[in-house]
Amino acid sequence: MKIYTKTGDRGRTGTFYGRMGKGDQLAEALGAIDELNSWVGTCRENSRFKIQDSVIEKELKRIQTNLLTIGSGLAGSGLKLRYQEIKNLENKIDKWTRDLPKLANFVYPVGELQVARSVCRRAERRVVALGIKEKNTLKYLNRLSDALFVMGRWINHKLKIPEEVWRG
Repeated sequence: MKIYTKTGDRGRTGTFYGRMGKGDQLAEALGAIDELNSWVGTCRENSRFKIQDSVIEKELKRIQTNLLTIGSGLAGSGLKLRYQEIKNLENKIDKWTRDLPKLANFVYPVGELQVARSVCRRAERRVVALGIKEKNTLKYLNRLSDALFVMGRWINHKLKIPEEVWRG
């Protein structure tokens, strides 16, 4: 089977709902979820996460699985994210935060996980713009940006990378 179909050559793409323009809001949301998943994969591939703590690498893979579920659901597959995935993120955020210094100011974003966090925020905005009412999808994306932020801080803390406070 060839990877190229030529069906998108005129600016249209397909979902379970049928064909649409590649600039449509749904296509934008699906693209943002895909970009986020690619950034999470980049973080997962990074050897410092594997060396530092295999729990992070495993959690990143779980996040990728959830993002594929979200993308598929948005595209009309009928798949829905389980509420337990939101609780998992909350538990991980709480666990990692316990090991970190308290935040009283903004800090400079450092590392790939912080890029993934900002891409996550954009993906969330794109999904919200669709008017999606799927509570678990919206909650998960909101929690995920927090989890990526905390995970990035946690990894940097473990690697003794100093956190720089913004003094604006």
